[in-house]
Amino acid sequence: MKSIFNTINADEITERMNHLSRISFPKWGTMQVSQMLAHCSAFHDIPLGNAFPPRGLLGRLIGPFAKPMFYNEKPLPHNMSTISTIIINDQREFLEEKEKLQQQIVVFQKGDPEKFSRHPHPFFGKLTTEQWGKGIYKHLDHHFKQFGV
Repeated sequence: MKSIFNTINADEITERMNHLSRISFPKWGTMQVSQMLAHCSAFHDIPLGNAFPPRGLLGRLIGPFAKPMFYNEKPLPHNMSTISTIIINDQREFLEEKEKLQQQIVVFQKGDPEKFSRHPHPFFGKLTTEQWGKGIYKHLDHHFKQFGV
């Protein structure tokens, strides 16, 4: 399974991101491409320790049992529910959001992966460094496929 902490995988995901444009259109869902980039950045703020969405009751009850879907080989389902704090409804500037996401990928590459694992996922709960790395890559892969890259 690919991981954002692996340089080859991070380079590949960055190359795919470079194929996005302001006019990239989703194959499913309603987000515009700039909103998708902002959504991914908002998600990354959780393991980076910049955002701390609360854990809901449903996540506390079933999150541990559903956790493998975050980091296993099976693709994420289209139009699945997401963390309410990372839903992006407002207009965003494409180049700004693309640059922010690119910088986060650089932080994942330059930082110590062990420090990212301390921040729990709001639904799945505590994740290991390896699980975070795979889940972050999988989330990006899911949304880049959404936009055909």
